[in-house]
Amino acid sequence: MTKPEVHTNSYINREISWLQFNARVLQEAEDEAVPLIERLRFLGIFSNNLDEFFKVRYATVKRIVDAGKAGKNELGGIRAEELLEIITQIVIKQQSESLEILDMIQQRLEDEDIHIINETQIDASQSEFIRRYFLRKVSPALVTIILNDDVVLPNLKDSAAYLAVKMIMANKSKQFALIEIPKSVNRFVELPKQGDKSYIIMIDDMLRYCLKDIFNIFDYKEISAHMIKITRDGELDFDSDLSKSFIDKVSDSVKHRKIGEPVRFVYDKTIHQDTLDYLMSKMGIDNTDSIIPGGRYHNRRDYMSFPSLGRTDLMYDKIEALPVKGLSLEESIFKAIKKKDYLIYAPYQTFSYVVKFLREAALDPSVKTIKITIYRLAEISHIASSLINAAINGKSVTVAIELRARFDEQANIAYAQQMEDEGINLIFGVQGLKVHSKMCIIEREEGKKLRRYGFISTGNFNESTAKIYTDYTLLTSDQRILKDVTKIFSFFETNYKIFRYKHLITSPHYTKKAIFKLIDKEIENVKQGKPGYIRLKMNSISSYTMVDKLYEASNAGVKIQMIVRGICCLIPGIEGMSENIEAISIVDKFLEHPRVYIFGNGGDPKVYISSADWMTRNIENRVEVSCPIYDEDIKREIIDTFNISWSDNVKARIICDSQENKYRVNDKEKVRSQFATYEYYVDKMKN
Repeated sequence: MTKPEVHTNSYINREISWLQFNARVLQEAEDEAVPLIERLRFLGIFSNNLDEFFKVRYATVKRIVDAGKAGKNELGGIRAEELLEIITQIVIKQQSESLEILDMIQQRLEDEDIHIINETQIDASQSEFIRRYFLRKVSPALVTIILNDDVVLPNLKDSAAYLAVKMIMANKSKQFALIEIPKSVNRFVELPKQGDKSYIIMIDDMLRYCLKDIFNIFDYKEISAHMIKITRDGELDFDSDLSKSFIDKVSDSVKHRKIGEPVRFVYDKTIHQDTLDYLMSKMGIDNTDSIIPGGRYHNRRDYMSFPSLGRTDLMYDKIEALPVKGLSLEESIFKAIKKKDYLIYAPYQTFSYVVKFLREAALDPSVKTIKITIYRLAEISHIASSLINAAINGKSVTVAIELRARFDEQANIAYAQQMEDEGINLIFGVQGLKVHSKMCIIEREEGKKLRRYGFISTGNFNESTAKIYTDYTLLTSDQRILKDVTKIFSFFETNYKIFRYKHLITSPHYTKKAIFKLIDKEIENVKQGKPGYIRLKMNSISSYTMVDKLYEASNAGVKIQMIVRGICCLIPGIEGMSENIEAISIVDKFLEHPRVYIFGNGGDPKVYISSADWMTRNIENRVEVSCPIYDEDIKREIIDTFNISWSDNVKARIICDSQENKYRVNDKEKVRSQFATYEYYVDKMKN
């Protein structure tokens, strides 16, 4: 894999660290032990990640450059202009590697009698099928733009793929055109099988095959088509029109994103130079944009939806989400959690309990109020329908919905409008803060009193992602915790008032202070000759303040184990700075998503599950919640599953100074933590 530039001071630059996370995703596509179709899908994830990186992070650095600033303090000691160049060079190398991996996978697919063919490999029987398919399904969906020197080029859609067409006319003049690859048609078309052989053609190559049908009114001698793609700045810019509702402002801003500044231009490296020059001139691409020569196909994110072709042998075995001992989908969740707390660890255990809990609340005459935070909903959300059902049944339902959940804004806007129509009280976050916490509180009338029930999670209340993201959800009736949750909802409604919390750790007011106090306790224990340790699992750590505090703890002798899936600006294992810190990253079948903090606390560990990564935005600019685990069995379970992850020597990569993404290899028995975690819960059910 590509060896990146290394740090220039005490931190790894955030953007470079993220690119190395994406390199770990690419390693999954390269891994011969990963099933073939899954390898293609990892290529799709790699490409999709890269698209979002350019829309957000590259665009942010480019804004710093455009503002005439160096940005060294914010960027880990690297000048913004230099960083843009480093990013482009890393991405060019990664793109080249991804093309080699794709070629390798396609060769292996052919060994399995799966052939991805292009327009030059079509036989007579396939030709007839393709022409029929093109005329019926593709042609009606096509948008073809004829380019002209006198006509302004329409704004090309962000991350859409286009075929750039060049025609040499009979009079030797040139005519250029663009064909937008339609998103309404599946990118991969399955052709009729021939014996045991399966054949697939991409829409791109079908269009190349049918160019004469598309441009039959032009008198040309030669025609060629090469793919291009443009990525635009994905930042939302809000206007100050006081007459607009917040929903309208977000909606307008999402629409404006479609015409944001271009930040990346990817093109087929075999494109004719005159075509490339013409297009770049038309689009106003300049040298601060990332210009990346690529292969014949772009938008490889579509490989995430590569057809299964009925070949289950070329995919991961589907796991059956396990039940949680003591909970039943056929009995009352309220009755169960009144007696004790329960933990769900999706996707190993079924997320259906959360939906069942809300459905039960919607129907229960004793339930009076439901309050919940929502960040990303599933496309078809049973969570949303349960809340609407509750409102229809006369419950007081409050939803703090984050309309600015990046790239899910449109879906959240649609659900917000639907909920508003049904009488649900909507709260659109807090001025200047995103609501990223994952919590719900339900008040139920029992006798003459209201009793609280609820849940707190590390992940979104999203049935779709719960099948592929690993996340903890605590179901509880612990009145201590839920009283604090009530205060947070009061803060949403009266955010000029800052509340104090006895049990929850909350951002933006208390997270840094509370975590520092917990770290200081470990430092103090070590100074007194007691053992001190910290174990952390999170998606990212990029806050230099938090990194420095962990360096301080390491220098005091506190042993620190970190499992960081994505960005890690901290550099472990450096003598005199971080020699007591070890860090790994696990990338495998599921997306590692939980945030867990474990502090030794002199032999009585303190354990928290959290919505917050240790990034500046999570600590200072978002409403986040870290929840203590008081139930001893659940505490043991979280420590056990952390230990299983820490033991991984199959899919764990070592995070270190060189950033080479080396796999952790040792002589111990092989542990693939995601599979071992599932077996842990299978055994738990048996015992």
